[in-house]
Amino acid sequence: MTALDLSSPVAVVGTGTMGQGIAQVALVAGHPVRLYDAVPDRAREAAAAIGARLDRLVEKGRLTAADRDAARARLRPADDLAGLADCALVVEAVLERLDVKQELFRSLEEVVSPDCLLATNTSSLSVTAIGGALSHPGRFVGLHFFNPAPLLPLVEVVSGFATDVTSATRAYETARAWGKTPVACADTPGFIVNRIARPFYAEAFAVYEAQAADPATIDAVLRESGGFRMGAFELTDLIGQDVNESVTHSVWQSFFQDVRFTPSLAQRRLVESGRLGRKTGRGWYDHRDGAERPEPHTAEKQQPPAYVVAEGDLGPASELLAMIREAGIEVREEDEDNGTRLVLPGGGQLALADGQTSVEFRDVVYFDLALDYRGATRIALSACQDTGARTVSEATGLFQALGKDVSLIGDVPGMIVARTVARIIDLAYDAVAKGVATEEDVDTAMRLGVNYPLGPFEWSRRLGRTWACSVLDDLHQRDPSGRYAPSLALYRHSFATEKREGAS
Repeated sequence: MTALDLSSPVAVVGTGTMGQGIAQVALVAGHPVRLYDAVPDRAREAAAAIGARLDRLVEKGRLTAADRDAARARLRPADDLAGLADCALVVEAVLERLDVKQELFRSLEEVVSPDCLLATNTSSLSVTAIGGALSHPGRFVGLHFFNPAPLLPLVEVVSGFATDVTSATRAYETARAWGKTPVACADTPGFIVNRIARPFYAEAFAVYEAQAADPATIDAVLRESGGFRMGAFELTDLIGQDVNESVTHSVWQSFFQDVRFTPSLAQRRLVESGRLGRKTGRGWYDHRDGAERPEPHTAEKQQPPAYVVAEGDLGPASELLAMIREAGIEVREEDEDNGTRLVLPGGGQLALADGQTSVEFRDVVYFDLALDYRGATRIALSACQDTGARTVSEATGLFQALGKDVSLIGDVPGMIVARTVARIIDLAYDAVAKGVATEEDVDTAMRLGVNYPLGPFEWSRRLGRTWACSVLDDLHQRDPSGRYAPSLALYRHSFATEKREGAS
């Protein structure tokens, strides 16, 4: 099944920001486009707004004047649904209410031809449930664009329980013909991106709720150590706290209140107070004119240790050994089975975050995971009240000697980046095992949909295929609620890897 022919008209119902964006994508690709909105004159206003955006594309040299004029000639508002009768594809972008969407598609089915493809842009509702209102649900599919649709490349092509393979394939190929990067997924709560991205927000909020660090510090660590484009607090302020919390709540409810998706009470209080982020002037941060942005915690300058003793190769942090030597600090190596820590001159130890806590051991400081220890500009350290002051000072000075800012946080298992990445990897394995999408499509979706520096499976290969399971096992022992229990899929993957490595 191939993409829709460019001569085939495409309709967009609902002319808000997302609807206008989808219409612009189809229009620039070369289709005749019909716009419809239930609010009188809204479609004409949307057509004018799209025309203005086409003008800006011409000004920026991204579109020729001739192509703009041709696109404008192909764009037409419709006064009623009957004006969409000749369309080969209708994409809905109306209110996120199941009853509203079902009624719309029932009405559309009476107007369009039997071979017209019907699609919803829902981000939180079940594609199966919406399509269940149709007499012929086989032609119904999810086309989930990301905002702003003209700029972001990802489109999740969602097959409901009754969606025909031919319909899903045509929708997929059409999105690709429009210059998008489509990924195929089954109809599951949150689809790919909104399902697998939940820990990025949840773990940041959990660290905050444990009073281990403030939002500015957590965000800085996620950016400067984890390699994420934005931290969880600043990103949810941009999205809107109400919008982000609503998606989290929807996924949680749809999974029958699975503890892995439990919403944050701190975020709920923020929404209840009306602090929704940038759009209201205040969220986690104060965005009002003249407000000062809080700075992350950064430790004062400390003297680096004269030497460190490396027990083992530090696993995912092994590149630190070469960096320490390059900084002029002696590295004394000792062979230790499963050793992943540094011994400091004062006798204290420095270990990579593993899901355990500093209070369980004598004089241990944990350091967080980094996407790239050479490129990282900040490292988080975690210690308890009983950790020796000399150990904290030597650990801080060591990373400062490597050119890093150091943030000291509370004694939370898994710290910030490590627990977040481990949970993202776990949800990715679980989704693939349950037929939601392929590993390749999951990685693509998470890189393009939410700008992750690596896809979950890319991360897993880089960190070692047993790393995430080990971290989550440790976290689960300290929080047996089930939130951190590794999925069966991750267990199977980890043990299969261990067996293969043992056999070799």
